[in-house]
Amino acid sequence: MARALVLRHHLEDSPGLIGEALVARGFDLDVRLLNEATPTPSLEGHELLVILGSKCAVYDHEVEAAWFGRELELMAAADRAGVAILGICFGAQALCRLFGGEVSRAPEGEVGWFDVEVAEGVALSPGPWFEFHFDQCALPEGARVWATSSRAVQAFALGRHVGVQFHPEIDETQLKGWLDADPDDARELGLDVEALLAATARETPAARRRAQGLVDLVLTHAGLA
Repeated sequence: MARALVLRHHLEDSPGLIGEALVARGFDLDVRLLNEATPTPSLEGHELLVILGSKCAVYDHEVEAAWFGRELELMAAADRAGVAILGICFGAQALCRLFGGEVSRAPEGEVGWFDVEVAEGVALSPGPWFEFHFDQCALPEGARVWATSSRAVQAFALGRHVGVQFHPEIDETQLKGWLDADPDDARELGLDVEALLAATARETPAARRRAQGLVDLVLTHAGLA
């Protein structure tokens, strides 16, 4: 059985709909928490590395010193070993930075369900996809843009690796866990929590199908299908 190492950065995070799709395609998931209090997991025996989101920024030097530097080293080791990477939100920004791109604060963030503009020839659904980010990627040389929005690059490929700025793993259960874990953030952002959860509950069945399509695209692109 193929194995995927999934890195999460908060207890309330999970691979969600992406994890479901990977398991349905024969993957065993090895989900690990990576932060300042946990060791760096081993890549041995894994064909895929999935990196989930984070409240932190990839350009925060204190975060890099505390734990993100180890994550970058693990990603570099994965690239050398031929382990494909799927980066989600923070994970996509980490992938951008690893290969020499730049990540910065975006003029305007995106929170909620948004369509994306898909590049010609890319078999990716235009969405809507769930977004929860305030940063943007300036991609390194050699990256292929798969999708964009008016505010940010939304999906890209770097060699066998894929990054997506949106959160294809999200369903209403996980989103509720996020919002419950940090209610002050929701208030500060002025979010209508009930409306956002209701929209996510309505969108989850279709989002599940879109996540399956994304996983098929990623696995085919990486030669793992």
